[in-house]
Amino acid sequence: MENIDFSGKFYPSKHFRNTWMRKWNCDLAQIRNGCLEATKIEKIGNKGKYEVYFNLKGRKVKIIVHCKYEKVVFIITGAEGH
Repeated sequence: MENIDFSGKFYPSKHFRNTWMRKWNCDLAQIRNGCLEATKIEKIGNKGKYEVYFNLKGRKVKIIVHCKYEKVVFIITGAEGH
């Protein structure tokens, strides 16, 4: 599993905040806790992007994060039912 520091700065994109966080009825703290307890983290491409799989309120979810800059995690988008 990749070593990503989810305890540092953690920012959602506007798209993620307005669609997935509303749909899942969760806040950023719940997303961070899910990432810290991730079941799987996979690197996609070579630009510092990762797929993070975890359980959130009984759902299996996936988010795509960008971690190119040191100690900053930017959440790009999400998906359900992986």
